[in-house]
Amino acid sequence: MEGKFCQSCGMPMGDTDAMYGTEKDGSKSPDYCQYCYNDGAFTADCTMAEMMEYCVKPILENSPGMSEAAARGMMAQMFPTLKRWKA
Repeated sequence: MEGKFCQSCGMPMGDTDAMYGTEKDGSKSPDYCQYCYNDGAFTADCTMAEMMEYCVKPILENSPGMSEAAARGMMAQMFPTLKRWKA
């Protein structure tokens, strides 16, 4: 996969830092998007399975033609490799 992805939800971060979350000092987080991380903390206290469940709808909305099973399969492969969820 090319590009930078949020290390919590897997969302593509784009070519600028506009989607990046923030640290306590207001600087941009190099790892997490604004939906997952702000002010130096995660925005939701959840498990990887809960995050995957939450992400199904946005993935389907932004990936026309993708099935729910394909979205879940993609997340099942990607999420364990993300920084937040690595054991």
